[in-house]
Amino acid sequence: MNLAIFDLDNTLIAGDSDHAWGEFLVDNNLVDSQWYKAQNDKFYADYCAGQLNIIAYSEFVFSFLAQHDTAYLQQLHQQFMSEVIRPIMLPKAQALIAKHRAAGDELLIITATNRFITQAIGEAFGIPQVLATEPEKVDGRYTGKVFGVPCYKEGKITRYQAWLAQQNKRFDKVTFYSDSHNDLPLLSIVDVPVVVDADAKLLAHAQEKGWQILSLR
Repeated sequence: MNLAIFDLDNTLIAGDSDHAWGEFLVDNNLVDSQWYKAQNDKFYADYCAGQLNIIAYSEFVFSFLAQHDTAYLQQLHQQFMSEVIRPIMLPKAQALIAKHRAAGDELLIITATNRFITQAIGEAFGIPQVLATEPEKVDGRYTGKVFGVPCYKEGKITRYQAWLAQQNKRFDKVTFYSDSHNDLPLLSIVDVPVVVDADAKLLAHAQEKGWQILSLR
C-alpha cells in the first residue's frame, strides 16, 4: 500500500485557513478588529518568512476559542466553512485526491493549522485522517494552550512518525504534496516529494533537487 500526504493551506485550498479564520473573526466584528488584524497579518508574514513562533501564534488563535463554548464555536465554524473555505477548495485538488483514492492509497493531511479549523476541512475533502496542531481542552472547553508537539516544520516529522508507529501496516511509497518551504523537513524524508504552487524558496529548492512540480490552481 502507498501513502499520499497532503499539506492543506495553499495546497488543497487556494488560501491559508489559519489566516482566513482570523480575517473571518475580524470581518464579523467578533474581536478587536484593528488589533487582531494587525497581529494576524504579522504572524502570517512570519510564517511566510519561515520565522513563525508557532506557540505564540497558536495561543493567539486559541485565545478566542478559550472565551467561548464549543457549541457556539461549532456554529461559527460551519459559517466559516460555508462562506470562506468551500469556495477556495480547489477542483484539481479534489481530482488528485480522487486519483490516489482510486489507486487504493492511504490518505493523510498534515497541517500546521490547528485541528479546530482543519478537521472539518479534511472531512470535506474526504480525508478524515488529519495531523494538526492540537488545542488543549479541559472539561470540554479550550484552555488557550497548545497540547503536545505543534505540527510545524520538524514537528511535522515528529507527529508523522508517531502516527506511523500506530499503524498496523507498512507503506511501500510515501508521497507528500506541499506549497511551503516550511515543509522542507518532511518533504526531504518522503519517497516522492511534490511541490504544489510553491513559494519562491521551495520552488528553487525543488528545481535544484529535481523534484516534481505541480499546480492545482
